[in-house]
Amino acid sequence: MLAITSLLSAPHALRINAVIKKLEEKFGLDDVQATLDPHLTYQLAGVKKLSSLKAVVAKVAATTEPFPAFTTGLGVFPGAQPVIYVPVLRSDALNALHRRILAATAPLCLRTDKFSGPDCWLPHISLALHDTTPDLLGPVLRYLNQETYNLRILVDNLAILRQDGEIFIKEDVFAMGKTGQARHAAHAAHQVRDETARAGQ
Repeated sequence: MLAITSLLSAPHALRINAVIKKLEEKFGLDDVQATLDPHLTYQLAGVKKLSSLKAVVAKVAATTEPFPAFTTGLGVFPGAQPVIYVPVLRSDALNALHRRILAATAPLCLRTDKFSGPDCWLPHISLALHDTTPDLLGPVLRYLNQETYNLRILVDNLAILRQDGEIFIKEDVFAMGKTGQARHAAHAAHQVRDETARAGQ
């Protein structure tokens, strides 16, 4: 599976990773660190051709201007291994980007997950997952409750993460707006040159 995400900027990634590191020191929770880059996820997708997915994601990024998004509070996905996270508030801009991603990737997707759909999607930044337990939930939340998690993050990229076992590895990152347009144009020109060269063989 592949994850279509936005990576956090360096200052916010440092803040989130500092919280995650404290959870490791105090409670031994470190599985979330297997995916190195804090991010918010728009969609999990299985596709036949990665290059086609990269092309449509690059186009969405290039034609979307960066915008702010906001986080607040704490959340939990319950279960035998609860997921503890910081919610990202859904806004008109974030919802519009999510819809564009779903529409652009729909022809390519062999499978996806139900939580990527617009009615169920809950954007978030994970703090702990996989190695949590219900018994740890209370102490961890009491500890996290000592701080607030009100961030203003800049959504300025789309990133594809590739699943490798239990972790997701950064496959490619596409800048949004003018920077993304320049890269997208260069990539399209490169594809035309390759196709022309193949045709001449």
